[in-house]
Order: sequence, then structure tokens, then C-alpha cells
Amino acid sequence: MITKKITPILSLLLIWGCTQKELPILSGTSCDNVISEANIEHPRHTDLQQLLQDLVRDGLPGIQMSIRQDGRNWNGSAGKADLAGGQDLLACDITRVGSTVKTFTALTVLMLQEEGKLTLNDPVRDYLSPAQLEGLENADEATIRQLLEHSSGIYNYILNLEFQTASLNDLTRVWQPEELLAYARGKSATFAPGSDVAYSNTNYILLGQLIEQIEGKAFYEIFREKISEPAGLEYTRFAATDPVPESIIRGYVDLYSKLEVIDATHYSGWDYFTADGGLIANAHDLALFMETLFTGSLLSDVSREEMLSWKRPSGSNFELFETDFGLGIFRMNTPYGAAYMHSGDAIGYYATMFYFPQQQTAIAWAVNGNYGKLDQFSQSREAMERVFKTVFEE
Repeated sequence: MITKKITPILSLLLIWGCTQKELPILSGTSCDNVISEANIEHPRHTDLQQLLQDLVRDGLPGIQMSIRQDGRNWNGSAGKADLAGGQDLLACDITRVGSTVKTFTALTVLMLQEEGKLTLNDPVRDYLSPAQLEGLENADEATIRQLLEHSSGIYNYILNLEFQTASLNDLTRVWQPEELLAYARGKSATFAPGSDVAYSNTNYILLGQLIEQIEGKAFYEIFREKISEPAGLEYTRFAATDPVPESIIRGYVDLYSKLEVIDATHYSGWDYFTADGGLIANAHDLALFMETLFTGSLLSDVSREEMLSWKRPSGSNFELFETDFGLGIFRMNTPYGAAYMHSGDAIGYYATMFYFPQQQTAIAWAVNGNYGKLDQFSQSREAMERVFKTVFEE
């Protein structure tokens, strides 16, 4: 699992009864789409644009994609940002990108290590209070490194059926970090610290609190100061400052697996205030972020090498490609070589970002629809191979 998704066990019974908040219908152009002006000059422009149009024809409400390769950038889109208003989706539009924020969180922690404010092998208990760690088995033993690489064994709150029930019964509820952590307290650890790896969103809530404890301000303000502004991520923001911006593309879910979607734009309230999700951006900024992370000066070579230290989960049965865990990043072994990546979703949204070191290519895409039959078009192995083939094969 490399995203944050709730398995909607009860959604058929509960989601329809939720109170639906209304956003105004999108009208007119919500952003200045200058990032797409050079698309026509890209040698793969026709094929890439056709791919996006085919994916929308298959059933996606909308998709945006960004590719940074050989000094050339391509930023395309297809489909609708708002089905009710018929507004076209643009490459510059903002969307929810969920757990991709975990790479921002990990990068920030590595930066703090470079500044001498922590070391990755420090126990988490050196920075967080007993009250913050109370009832979280393994938290008093786990190191910062183990949180980053998901080897702490700390229980993943999102797997708690009580949390899933509470969330699905009130999908517009806005959750605070302590309310989410409550669903991990008192739960048995998955394994002893450092003995295996397993994805846990709880790790990254704690890392967000750790960043705030060290820096004395909200973790998302640190992200802006240390990452977004230096890297030029002009479309990137965090949900805590404006949970549902009027200009955000509308998100949709395929509730009954009939490609008949309902609006789910307000159904991501557990993502707004924690460092395990809550990022708002677009495919352009995600691709730029990955390119900058792996070729730029945000991190030293030593820290980058530390980020790219890999562990493979025991008893692995890979849904997608063979996948190894790094520090806030994954390595997938694709038919086109190794790729560093992270993906993320919220209810109604999915995004993923890749960097192929051999080809020095960054690829990101984001869609405004998930669940049911939609996921096969954006996040399956077949969907990923379809994108990679279009980018890399003549």
C-alpha cells in the first residue's frame, strides 16, 4: 500500500446518506495556463495528448499530466474540472494529491538533520512527549528513521474499522490529528521496530508533530519555507490554510462501479491538518518537485543517498511492480527500469509522481475520480505501463 485510501467497506450503505455541501459551479478559466504553451513543440505531444483523451473516454472525469525530460517540459490535461458546470480541466488547475506529501515530510526531516537539529537514529521519544506517544505500541522505542521508512511497526490508524465507520458515516467531518491518533492507541504493533516494513499513516502524523516541536510552527509552513518556495512550486499549498478552495477541481467517486460518479469534493476531512496527507497541488508541481529533489540542491548527495536506502517487506505480494521502501519514497522496478515514486489519494482524487534516474525523467499525473471502475484507468499496473510506454517508446 503506497497511498492513504480508506477501503470503503461500508460505503454502499453510508455514503449516500452524507450531507452534501455545495461549491459554486466552476466557470471561466480558474488559472493562467502558461505552463501548457510549449506543449506543441514537444516531440511526443500528439501521442501524450491522445493518451489523456483516451483515458477520459474510458471513464475518468479528468486528468492532468506533466513530464520533465531532456530539458523539455510537457503539461497536458483532458476532461472536466467540474462535470456539473462543464468546465474543462487545465494543467494549471489545483487538485488534492494526498499522501504524496509524505515525501515532503521526509525531505523536511532530512533537511533538519542537515541543520543539526536531529539525527535519524534518535528515538522519537526524545522529541515527542509521553502524552503524545501514549498507547502507541513501539512509539517509545522507534527511531525517526523507522517512522520515515515505515519500519516502526506502529499500527496504521486508517485500518481501524471503527475509524472507517466513523469517517464513512460523516464524510464531511474535519478531523484533528489527535482524533486520528486515538484510533491507533491501544492497538498492537504490527512487528518489532526495524524488523520489517509496512505502510502506516500514523508514522507521518507523528513526524509532522515532531517537525512542529523542533521548529515551533506548523509543519506546512516549514514545507512552504524549505521546499515550495525554493523549488518554485507556485501551485502547491496545504489544506489546513484553505481546506476546500473554490478553485479546486471537483472530485468524484464511482460508487456503484458503473462509471456513474457522484461529487465527493468535501469528503477528505481527515487530510486537512496532518503530515500524512492534505497536500493540494497539480501534476506540474509534483513533476517539478521530483526533478528538483533528485537533481537539484534541496538535499546534499549524502542525505539523498540516505533517503534512497531500501527495505523490502517480507512475504511481499506486489499489486503493481516489485517495490522497496525508502525514507518517504518508494522504488518500483518497472519494465523501463527503476523509478522513485510516491502516490496519494483522497476520496474523489488520485495523484502519483515518478522519477526515473536512468532516463532522468520526471512523470506525474493527477485525476479527479477514484474507486469502482475508475482506479483501473489511473493507478493499476496496466495504467502505469500505458503511461510509461507513451513517454519512453518511439
